[in-house]
Amino acid sequence: MSRHFFGYGSLVNLDTHTYPSPKPATLSGWRRVWRFSPHRALGYLSVEPHADSTIHGMVAQVPDQDWAALDERERAYRRVDISHALPQTMIYEVDPDTTVRTNQSHRILLSYLDVVIQGYLRLMGPDGAQHFADTTAGWDVPVLNDRACPIYPRAQTLTAQETKTVDDLLDGLATPLEVPKQSEMTVEWFTRIRGAA
Repeated sequence: MSRHFFGYGSLVNLDTHTYPSPKPATLSGWRRVWRFSPHRALGYLSVEPHADSTIHGMVAQVPDQDWAALDERERAYRRVDISHALPQTMIYEVDPDTTVRTNQSHRILLSYLDVVIQGYLRLMGPDGAQHFADTTAGWDVPVLNDRACPIYPRAQTLTAQETKTVDDLLDGLATPLEVPKQSEMTVEWFTRIRGAA
């Protein structure tokens, strides 16, 4: 039975959880990808099998194989056994049958990206953050700049250098930033985008 998980997004940021024995890890045969759902205004960071790709991330233990809390955190995702690649390890992915790869009406959330890239910076340094950007597909939608009023429930405070790194990576990807419209910041819209974290 699997006792570890491989994190490749917000789980890389150790300030967002307390799972024991976290350490950097590499997973071959998978890549990150942004996926979009008709039921949510914001993109999901997911993974998909890809023979020519290798991604960096982290592995940590799930004590007593009690997956309930992690399953709840990742409730929009399904757990997949990747023990063939990393012994006794699971990964979370969004069901590709319920999502699409691109949707120009959707956005990527900056407060979420801040958390992910901060995690890579602190766990692996600048090369880890750059590798995250380089090995993630689907950067062809705008990023919603909610940094002044973070929407992501596990948002973190970045240092000035971490903020600059995120901004520089987005500049390098030529990903446009958009400020949320006042009409979007309604209870209904807010509930919809947080409906599946």
